[in-house]
Amino acid sequence: VHEWCWNALAKNADIVLPCTTNLERSDIGMSPLDHYVISMEQAINPVGESRNDYDILAAISRHMGVEDSFTEGRSDEDWQRHLYDQTRQQMADDGFDLPEYEEFRQKKWFELATESRPKILFEDFRLDPEANPLNTPSGKIELYSKTIEGFGYDDVPPHASWMEPQEWLGSPDAGYPLHLLCNQPRTKLHSQLDHGIISRQAKIKGHEGVSLHPDDASARGISDGDRVRVFNGRGSCLCGAIVSDQIRPGVALIPTGAWFDPGDDQISCKHGNPNVLTSDRGTSRLAQGPAAHSCLVEIEKWQGEDPAVTAFVPPPIIEQ
Repeated sequence: VHEWCWNALAKNADIVLPCTTNLERSDIGMSPLDHYVISMEQAINPVGESRNDYDILAAISRHMGVEDSFTEGRSDEDWQRHLYDQTRQQMADDGFDLPEYEEFRQKKWFELATESRPKILFEDFRLDPEANPLNTPSGKIELYSKTIEGFGYDDVPPHASWMEPQEWLGSPDAGYPLHLLCNQPRTKLHSQLDHGIISRQAKIKGHEGVSLHPDDASARGISDGDRVRVFNGRGSCLCGAIVSDQIRPGVALIPTGAWFDPGDDQISCKHGNPNVLTSDRGTSRLAQGPAAHSCLVEIEKWQGEDPAVTAFVPPPIIEQ
């Protein structure tokens, strides 16, 4: 793998190729939801033996004998210029004027022109459905899909339907009494920068926090700040208890993104990664989205010794 920090992926890899962060390389920043294009200038030299992702992959392609096909004779900077010029031409075709590449790099940023009127969803279709059909078999908004009906999937009806989850509190044989939800964390982006000071300061005795209602905590002899074991038939993790009346009774909440830190038979993750609790099944045979929010757990106060959290400890280097 090519990574810039010792996250769980890098720690479990056989070979790690250190790559640069966006502070160690030049790039172009833009987003479909943003009106600005930013010239991302290199701020510092690459740290240690780290290389840009492109240079890493170009070197691998060289050893594989396909460097010319991969790079097409362009350097990292050449590709940035090439892609910018392509985008500039496409934008010009759509009536937008972008500066020349050198002017953009010198100015460091520019703002894309935006329409003064709000965008109306399916506006052309609504004005003239016959002349502007939608990208559906009928060209219309379909409440009932003949195409999906033809698949014959028993778990995908041809119209919007409520389907009983495989795992939920409404089932007579639910198995576990708490419904686990996993929110996007406030202290990091997914799992990125979990080792950073902001994320680590929010940990409870080194573990990710799990929020539960005071009634649920009291019934289990759990107080705010206690170490707790969250578990079900798939796995378990250690967390720090957050007792809050902002959580509905019967619900537990663990933010996503704690770096995986494997434990033993009693504790699948010492750090508090909820992935060890959720199911890997897809939402249906048609749409393989995650079904992680259909997850039931139990929580108990942890009575054993608190194992050291080693999620942020680099592994021993066997060969460099």
